[in-house]
Amino acid sequence: MGVFVGTQTEREEKVSLELSEEILQSMEVGMAFKDNNGRISSLDFHRTSSYLVTASDDESIRLYEVTSGTCLKIINSKKSGVDLVCFTSHPTTVIYSSKNGWDESLRYFKGHHDRVVSLSLCSRKDCFISGCLDRTVLLWDQRAEKCQGLLHVKGRPAISYDDQGLVFTVAFGGFVRMFDARKYEKGPFEIFSVGGDTSDANVVKFSNDGSLILLTTADGHIHVLDSFRRHLLLSTYNVTPVSCNSTLEASFSPEGMFVIFGSGDGSIYAWSVRSGKEVASWRSATSDTGPPVIKWAPGSLMFTTGSSELSFWIPDLSKLGSYVGRK
Repeated sequence: MGVFVGTQTEREEKVSLELSEEILQSMEVGMAFKDNNGRISSLDFHRTSSYLVTASDDESIRLYEVTSGTCLKIINSKKSGVDLVCFTSHPTTVIYSSKNGWDESLRYFKGHHDRVVSLSLCSRKDCFISGCLDRTVLLWDQRAEKCQGLLHVKGRPAISYDDQGLVFTVAFGGFVRMFDARKYEKGPFEIFSVGGDTSDANVVKFSNDGSLILLTTADGHIHVLDSFRRHLLLSTYNVTPVSCNSTLEASFSPEGMFVIFGSGDGSIYAWSVRSGKEVASWRSATSDTGPPVIKWAPGSLMFTTGSSELSFWIPDLSKLGSYVGRK
């Protein structure tokens, strides 16, 4: 396809169409980058700019400008490697976790002693949290090298701030624990089960409005919960399980009506939160096996996947045109 992604105004106009099942079903790869020499391990969109950052097993960090579809910069991290990466509030500053050696560190933020498996930035303050296989969750201030808080957990932790930065959640061992970010040292203010699924937590995320939580686990389960009625498990989707060294990724669409996620066999799925039914599925465009990293672009009718290549998925405009014409 010739169309990649439009200007900010065009993106806003497209989103105003309201994402639907028909639009989701029309989506296909609009552009792909094959410049990595290793599998993409992480990707993140900046909240307010058109930048995307990726981390790869070839020990590189790449910065892309989404509107023009260009790779702006490549940074190599040969000494420590790179695993997870995410933007700070500044569009050209990222935080990443290393993967080589036993003394794991988040760039200049040292404290973990094993692989960092979860990383989340606070949207309100210069703070972030990290979860590690050493069974600790550390709380950080970007302005200080030493951690500002420590939580001990009893399993692989998946962590996330809500969109307001007031609450963060830590998931492990079949339970989700909710913490007030201002008084986390008092312990969780809420603990709730995810339907008896005790396999390793992989990813936990809030929807943009904070009303929903999704949790993925190594056994191939994607749970969607009501964050206000925390005993309520809205739906569970099942896919091919992932290996112990992989992460089952998932992402809410901007308005929270759909969830897109990968699978242990490399496939991609879209499900409706409202109906609990599959809306669309795509087989891996590469020969890769294992789950792709996946993330929906903020305020856009586009999501991105990363495996051996970086792919941008957009609606097929011919199909979308016939859909719009019917409205």
